[in-house]
Amino acid sequence: MGMTREDTYFYSRGLRCSAWLYRPQAVRRPPVVVMAHGLAAQKDFGLQAYAERFADNGLACLVFDYRHFGGSEGEPRNLVNPWMQLEDWKAAIHHARSIEDIDGNRLGLWGTSFSGGHVLVTAAQVKGVSAVTAQVPFVDGIATTMRFSPVYQIQGLAHGLRDLVRLLLGKEPHRVPAVGEPDTFALMNTPECMAGYHSLVPKNTSWKNEVPARFALMVGLYRPTAYARRIPCPVLLIYARQDTLIPCRAVEKTAAKIPRAKALGLDAGHFDVYTGALFEEVVRTQADFLADHLG
Repeated sequence: MGMTREDTYFYSRGLRCSAWLYRPQAVRRPPVVVMAHGLAAQKDFGLQAYAERFADNGLACLVFDYRHFGGSEGEPRNLVNPWMQLEDWKAAIHHARSIEDIDGNRLGLWGTSFSGGHVLVTAAQVKGVSAVTAQVPFVDGIATTMRFSPVYQIQGLAHGLRDLVRLLLGKEPHRVPAVGEPDTFALMNTPECMAGYHSLVPKNTSWKNEVPARFALMVGLYRPTAYARRIPCPVLLIYARQDTLIPCRAVEKTAAKIPRAKALGLDAGHFDVYTGALFEEVVRTQADFLADHLG
């Protein structure tokens, strides 16, 4: 079908958020899909491939960076705060609905991993969302935390408290790696993480593998599954049965709560959906689902 991509931006709590707008050619007032990445990532970590496929199917796409990430404003850099990011989602939706020649009344949400939880919460909170698709979604901070050993949990608590003290004293954050090997502390350190995550990171990036450690104090409190029954629109959940970060049973339980949910389980790991033949299968399924429900 052909498409164009343009740089755009919007403001969230007074900070400028960087975004890309994909427009399908030869489609008058297309529906729009709002998209953002997962934990500690940026919009250029492979989201272009999804947006291009959706645009080929007649869907406009607004792909954005959260505050503190990528091309967006905000200090400290790479700050992960789920409630702040939910505010960014609402601001992005408001912006998408204001764009000329885009039909904001036909609006879908697309999320992956950590943002897969964000789109569930947002669909429960924002009126008029027409459809949601979430892949390998983070649905329950408690379930995810319990996948890690008690030693890891104690280390996370210690790192988080150290960063909190530095915050209260007005000092630079105490940072930890976003992703690391299993024998090191990182937010994601299961065997599949290091290779899988870095397969998404583009060459010559300015991104740094570090985040303020205070996130370790927040993750167990963030439970998108608590919002599941309040989601009125159709939802497609794609999860990985060999996922070492997101318990597949937690996703299945969440899907059972959503009134209009379709769950698709894959024999794959957390990062397998982003590349290769599985990407082709997943993006085609998502594009068909979004086109069906956005019109």
